[in-house]
Amino acid sequence: MSDPQQPKKLHIKTYGCQMNVYDSERMAEAMGAEGYVLTEDATEADMVLLNTCHIREKASEKLYSDLGRLKPLKLDRPDLKIGVAGCVAQAEGAEILRRMPLVDMVVGPQSYHRLPAMARAAEAGEKTVDTEFPAEDKFDHLPDRPSASTRPSAFLTVQEGCDKFCAFCVVPYTRGSEVSRPVDRILTEARKLIGKGVREITLLGQNVNAYHGTRDGADWGFARLVRELARIDGLARIRYTTSHPNDMEDDLIAAHGDEPKLMPYLHLPVQSGSDRILKAMNRKHGAQDYLRLIDRIRAARPDILLSGDFIVGFPGETDADFDATMDLIRAVGYGMAYSFKYSARPGTPAADRPPVPADVADARLQTLQALITRQQRAAQEAMVGREVGVLFEKPGRQPGQWVGKSDHLHAVHVTRPDLTPGTLARVRITESGPNSLAGVLLEN
Repeated sequence: MSDPQQPKKLHIKTYGCQMNVYDSERMAEAMGAEGYVLTEDATEADMVLLNTCHIREKASEKLYSDLGRLKPLKLDRPDLKIGVAGCVAQAEGAEILRRMPLVDMVVGPQSYHRLPAMARAAEAGEKTVDTEFPAEDKFDHLPDRPSASTRPSAFLTVQEGCDKFCAFCVVPYTRGSEVSRPVDRILTEARKLIGKGVREITLLGQNVNAYHGTRDGADWGFARLVRELARIDGLARIRYTTSHPNDMEDDLIAAHGDEPKLMPYLHLPVQSGSDRILKAMNRKHGAQDYLRLIDRIRAARPDILLSGDFIVGFPGETDADFDATMDLIRAVGYGMAYSFKYSARPGTPAADRPPVPADVADARLQTLQALITRQQRAAQEAMVGREVGVLFEKPGRQPGQWVGKSDHLHAVHVTRPDLTPGTLARVRITESGPNSLAGVLLEN
């Protein structure tokens, strides 16, 4: 049993996406108000939270495997409290308690503001499940962000949920319909982060560019929100993810061209280059629609680096469909991309469709990833000799080395021992490695 004179310790394992990273931070803050402090060591924790993601393959299996590894710890310390949060918690609910009696709490992504009350119930010996979509805004019930920041970059959720209902995606069922936070609450949180040393904010949402908030009774689109954030003194950089092509409106494209704080990087998933497969996915856009959109974005910001998502082996995908995807990738020229072999998500429209043979999907994925790797390396090599802005975040692995992110989201390292977190400086790139750039700091 923990010493009552010492703070209780909380260990959080975060799976998957950037929104889960943000959610884990907010859960830690909520539990911090209850006297918990974070620990990296699960063996010394009084509470372990597994913040799950349902996007990746075999998400449920990974959760139950991790819970199995916690079982000896729970047997040794019965007072240890174990919670499951996030999208797998939302999808499976009380089934988690049935399969794993060692779990004390199951809480969905829209209900984690209730976590302190659930923890108190667990300490009283009760098991609780909360996978509702509550009417109240969870952000209204979370504590203020902590008084000090240790990082120059931060995430800020502005929108949650999805109304697109892509045939492969579980998000509408686990995160709910699209909801946008009010403008003033976003601006208030941003100012607090900046006051604590944050210089770069990444705006988050399942469909972040579908944001439609309100201020003084007026509707605000995403571009207007970005421009208002850019007016805040001390904020040097703005990024956002993840976007849907159908929500990439004219004013947001224009902002990429004329708002210097909006970084020249855009993650814009397309998933496939085949119109037939895009229709089967319920994406509601075609390959040529996407390519015309890319042309408009590049006309506004010629140096923008593009990233995307691709699913190979979607049910019904033929060799011709896959070739169309490869043609689209060649036409766009991505600086980086994420690619996955299709795996069915229970409850989604595509889940029961006949799968592409595993060996065929595996071969296609390898072919696609090889092309993406070549494009990524070409984009990095094109940076050699250029001057770029770099926001330095932490010491590197080598003595005197510091690592940061370039405007285009490349990892950049320099040898300069006198830097500090949050330094924003110009760097001349001298070398391109497999996954990062090296350079020399330019004197002001």
